[in-house]
Amino acid sequence: MNSSKATGVRKQRFDRIVSVFHADMYRFAAWLCRDKSVAEEVVQEALLRAWKSLDSLRDDEAAKAWLLTIVRRENARYFERKRLETVNIDNLTASQSALLAEAPTDELDQLREAIFELEDDYREPLVLQVLMGFSTSEIAEQMGLKQGAVLTRLHRARLKLKEETASEVNS
Repeated sequence: MNSSKATGVRKQRFDRIVSVFHADMYRFAAWLCRDKSVAEEVVQEALLRAWKSLDSLRDDEAAKAWLLTIVRRENARYFERKRLETVNIDNLTASQSALLAEAPTDELDQLREAIFELEDDYREPLVLQVLMGFSTSEIAEQMGLKQGAVLTRLHRARLKLKEETASEVNS
């Protein structure tokens, strides 16, 4: 097979895989970094890295887990190399500080906020299971943990969400 034909076949394979899982990659990145613009950057970097290492993907059936692992690693790299801008809340104007005090008006917003507030160790396996549909064994493999540790983190994440949403309702 000549070089341009091989490149064309490789590009078709990549396009096919990415077209199926691009939305999942973005959704996962958004849940990890909590910022849509950062999520777009992370996904772009992940796609570049996936393209470069496409030959390491032996089975297209494992593409989703492979791509999400790349997204998780790119997210970590992003935050290792970026200094995030902070805002001194003491210096906010009256209209800006009012935004901080606004309570979510919808149960779904409350739940999303509670998920965002979870520590990474709890949020990541919960998002992988609930939003991405991974089994506990797949999550364990992706995160480099034992299945029991994943089950514990999922249980604790749900407890923390339950406590948080219950305290929101009672206040």
